Amino acid sequence: MDFSFTEEEERFRAEVRAFLDQEVTEEFHQELEERGETEFSREFTKKLAQKGWLAMAWPKEYGGGGATMMEQLIFSEEIGYHHAPTGGHRQGINLIGPCLIVHGTEEQKREYLPAITAGEVVWCQGFSEPNAGSDLASLQCRAVEDGDYYVIDGQKTWTTNAHRADWCHLLARTDPDAPRHRGISYFLIDMKSPGISVRPLINMLASHDFNEVFLDGVRVPKENILGEKNRGWYVSQTTLSFERSGIAIPAGAKRNLELLVEYAKETKRNGAPLAQDPIVRHKLAEMAVDIEVNRMIAYRVAWMQHQGLIPVYEASMSKLFGTELIKRLGDIGMQILGLFGPLERGSRWAPLRGRIARACQFSLGGTIAMGSSEIMKNIIATRGLELPREPRP
Repeated sequence: MDFSFTEEEERFRAEVRAFLDQEVTEEFHQELEERGETEFSREFTKKLAQKGWLAMAWPKEYGGGGATMMEQLIFSEEIGYHHAPTGGHRQGINLIGPCLIVHGTEEQKREYLPAITAGEVVWCQGFSEPNAGSDLASLQCRAVEDGDYYVIDGQKTWTTNAHRADWCHLLARTDPDAPRHRGISYFLIDMKSPGISVRPLINMLASHDFNEVFLDGVRVPKENILGEKNRGWYVSQTTLSFERSGIAIPAGAKRNLELLVEYAKETKRNGAPLAQDPIVRHKLAEMAVDIEVNRMIAYRVAWMQHQGLIPVYEASMSKLFGTELIKRLGDIGMQILGLFGPLERGSRWAPLRGRIARACQFSLGGTIAMGSSEIMKNIIATRGLELPREPRP
C-alpha cells in the first residue's frame, strides 16, 4: 500500500505548515494562555477563514474550498500538531457542518453553511442529558408539535460552549411510544430563543467549557428539523462518525511527545541525560509507535470519507485508540517529568510550562467525551466484528 501523498498535497502541507509556523509561535501560546482561548480563537479562526481553510473540503457553493478530504486531513493534522486554537468553531466545522451536507435540505445548507465557513457563528451540541450520556438513546428531552412549530422541554448537560454558542444542534424525542432508537428527531435551535437558559459547569481545572442547558417551552420552526422526523438517531450517527474520526489527536500527541523527547535529552538526573535511561527510552519509543498506529487509523477514516463512505465502527476505533493514547502519554509524561511534573502553567518551576500536566489532567475526560471507551468497544464489537449484543438487564 502506498502511504505517500501527491506532490500537490505535499505542497499544500508545506504552505499550511509555513503559515502556522509564522502565526502559532511561543509568544502566540503565551498570549493565548493569558487571554483565554475564546476570543483569541475567534481572531485566529477569521484568518483561517480568509484563506479558505476552515472548511476546505466543503462544496464551493456553500462557502467551502472544494478541496479533497485528504487535503482537509492534511490541514487538520497540521492544526493539531501546532496546537492551534479553533475553539468554539470546532462544532460547526467538524460536526454539524458535515452532517448538514449529508442530511440537510438545500435551504438549510445555504442558510447555515456559509456562516460556518466564514467563522461567524459558534455551535454547541445538545445530546447528553443527566440520565442519558453514553446511553444516549435513553434521552427524555421532548418535542411536541404545535402548528408550524415544535415546543421543546428538557435538559441537556456537558454542553461545551453553550454559553458562547449562537446555535445548537439538539436531539429530542418526538414519539415517546416508539422504541428507544426511534422517535427521536434532530433539531437546529437558535440559542437566543426564549425559554433557553444556560448554567455553567466549572471543572476541577477551574475551566468553564461545560454547561447545563434548560429548555422551557422553546418554540422551534418545523423547517429546523435536520433529516426526517423520528429519524434523528440515524442522522446523529453521521454527526458522531465525524466527531470521533479526527487526525488532530495523534497530531497533537506527536507534538507533546517531541517536547518530552527534547526534555529527556536536555535534563540530567544522577549526572546523565534522561534520554540515556533505557526505561525512559523504551516508554518514549512505545508512545511513538502508538501515535503512528493512531495516525494510520485516522488516515483510514479520512480515506473512507474521501470515497463518500460514512465510517461508523472505524471512527469509533480512531476515537477509542486516540483518547486512550492521550491518557497513556499523559501518564508517561508525568513519570518522566518527575516531582515537578504536576505544576501548572504560571509556575516558574513547571517543566515545559505545564503543558504536559494540563494535557494529563484533561486526558481522562477525553475517554468519556464523544462517547465513552466502553461504548466505543461495544460499537466496534457489534458493527465491526458483528458480535451479538449483550442482553439488556
